[in-house]
Amino acid sequence: MADSDWGDWLPRAVADADPDTVALWYLGCNGFAIKGSEGTVLWIDPYVGTGDPPRTVRMIPVPFDPADVDVADAVLATHEHTDHVHGPSQAPILANTDADFVAPDDSLAVAREDEEWTAHWDVDGEAFLEVTEGDELRIGEFTVHVVATHDSDATHPVGYVIEHDAGTVFHAGDSKPSASFPALADEFDIDLGILAFGSVGNIADKETGEPVRTKWYSDENEIAKAASDLELDRLVPTHWDMWKGLTADPTALHDHVRSFEHPNRLEIVEIGDRIDL
Repeated sequence: MADSDWGDWLPRAVADADPDTVALWYLGCNGFAIKGSEGTVLWIDPYVGTGDPPRTVRMIPVPFDPADVDVADAVLATHEHTDHVHGPSQAPILANTDADFVAPDDSLAVAREDEEWTAHWDVDGEAFLEVTEGDELRIGEFTVHVVATHDSDATHPVGYVIEHDAGTVFHAGDSKPSASFPALADEFDIDLGILAFGSVGNIADKETGEPVRTKWYSDENEIAKAASDLELDRLVPTHWDMWKGLTADPTALHDHVRSFEHPNRLEIVEIGDRIDL
């Protein structure tokens, strides 16, 4: 675990904020802190690890130390990959705040069995809340719907549609276009959609160390299709900043989405940025 490059200003910014609607802070990779007008705070896929150099090399700052997070009602994980379920990044948040860890079964298996959070951090096993597609839960002022996504690299990925009186946010994890997305557009009026985007690059094989052509995230055309199928008002591309060899230029998406009715707006954020509904 690396120390934060930015001290504690980002957790303090979240804790001190008093949004009129819903505020979101981009944590880099695919992480977000989300705070509602009544003070409920969700952390989704927060990750402050450095990867596994030289195979995966973090390209962005470590924006906070999870030990500095003292405001959280839940930590949500979209799937079981290390940059989405990571004890050193997430268990201290649970220990500091008594937040629940909301995740599908394979993600919980990482926390319970592979990393043994309850043995290494002050985390109670009752904090683990298993969810699956079709579930609906109330977390403070937010209603969270667990929905199907499409990520062939994960064993059990889910997405979260987060409803608030001020609007609706969809975090799709690392999903590419999914057969479920048109139906989600019919069911929900999604104001802001978070979709992973990246390039194709060479990543070292885990066993041989040889470079392998790798595609983990949607390319320009796939993210445009997903945003269109979801009928997004605002598209926020993520993950493009994270891994050496898979980084991408999100400004290129302007040309890919401009001929579609949706999204209405492409919103590009950098690590540490705040946006509001």
